[in-house]
Amino acid sequence: MKVAIAPENKFCLTLDEAAAYFNVGVKRLTYLLDSPEGTDLTLMVGVKRLVKKKKMENFLDKVTAI
Repeated sequence: MKVAIAPENKFCLTLDEAAAYFNVGVKRLTYLLDSPEGTDLTLMVGVKRLVKKKKMENFLDKVTAI
C-alpha cells in the first residue's frame, strides 16, 4: 500500500515534484543540480535523485536568475 504525502509536507522531492513545486522545468532543474552550486541540494537514494526542499528554497531566495 502506497501512502500519498503532499509535497509541502515532504523533506525531499523527486525531480518531477520539485519542478512543479518550484515552477522550474525538469531540464533546468537537472542542469542546476549537476552544477557545482547544486551538489548540496540533492540526496541520492541508489540511482534516484531527490531534491532537499528546504535547501532548495534557501538557494532560490539568494539567487536572482537560474
